[in-house]
Amino acid sequence: MTRWLGNVGFSYIGLLYLLLLIVPGILWARRRPEGYDSSGENKILRIFERVGQALCTASLLIFSDYNPRALDLWLVWLFISAALMGLYIVYWIRYFGSPRTLRDFYRPLLGVPVPGAALPVLAFVLLGIYGRVIWMIVSAVVFGIGHIGNHWGHTKKINW
Repeated sequence: MTRWLGNVGFSYIGLLYLLLLIVPGILWARRRPEGYDSSGENKILRIFERVGQALCTASLLIFSDYNPRALDLWLVWLFISAALMGLYIVYWIRYFGSPRTLRDFYRPLLGVPVPGAALPVLAFVLLGIYGRVIWMIVSAVVFGIGHIGNHWGHTKKINW
């Protein structure tokens, strides 16, 4: 029985997920939507988000368990996780092809609220399940509390 503690080693899947998360964020930071203001974010949620980001980054890179193994039914977790990351990229393509307003940034995607926050968090949880790495699952939950919480707070300020 697997102990869910992870095997230390480099994960190229983890690096790919990290790049898929970071590159669009860097592009977004160069041209944020008009009216975006993070100054009113909940400080506790911001701490959860930053701690979760650091823990997810470390977990993605130092556990080799996310790299595909034998062909078996357990791969379904990896495929669903990858599909969620694919939807995350679709979200960014939609955003960058839009007028880039706050409404465009926070608009649901296929019924997923705050998709820019929710999709990667869900993908990370499922990747942790696939890899049987409890640290990734816990890190993603901590990240999700802060990231989704802050994004959700921003949506409350939009006049839909």
